[in-house]
Amino acid sequence: MKDGKTTNIFLSGVGGQGAILASNILAEVFIKAGYDVKKAEVHGMAQRGGDVTTHFRFGKKVYSPLIKYGDVDYLLSFELLEAIRYINWVKPEGKIIINNQKILPPAVNLGQMEYPKDVDEIFKKYFKENVYAIDGQEIARKLGNIQAANVVLVGAFSNFFPEVKDEQFVDAIKSLLAPKLHDLNVKAFYEGKKAL
Repeated sequence: MKDGKTTNIFLSGVGGQGAILASNILAEVFIKAGYDVKKAEVHGMAQRGGDVTTHFRFGKKVYSPLIKYGDVDYLLSFELLEAIRYINWVKPEGKIIINNQKILPPAVNLGQMEYPKDVDEIFKKYFKENVYAIDGQEIARKLGNIQAANVVLVGAFSNFFPEVKDEQFVDAIKSLLAPKLHDLNVKAFYEGKKAL
């Protein structure tokens, strides 16, 4: 966090990808790091594979959980199409971390629409070097469980905040997940950190 300003993070994904868990990990981390944190979630039809978003803000003092349109510093997206959906929310100098995963919406499955091609290239056209595509699902699969892709993305995202220690992320992961999931998710965090 620079100059005492509030940092705006927008998380987007599809129901079942763990976007809410990722935002809970971030909340735990930044609260323990001494920041004021506010967040607001939209679940919608999450249980049916619908859009899931979280507005996440931290700073010295944060008065509202909602991010203004066009004021996102970091877009953390767990699915390619969901990244495109929120491209206009990101500041010109904003950073975008995208999970390189496609989840086909019903209209695409029914042949009514086509899934956009080269999503990361669309982002790079507007945001140049500030776009980071991570193969979160593939990294998680190699670790033994694709459901850890969300924590892989959290690991990649952590690189933007060197003032926050890795141990704080690990502690947050352990506090929010069952003990049997600790080893997998701690590994996922560090693999994500290396992927960026």
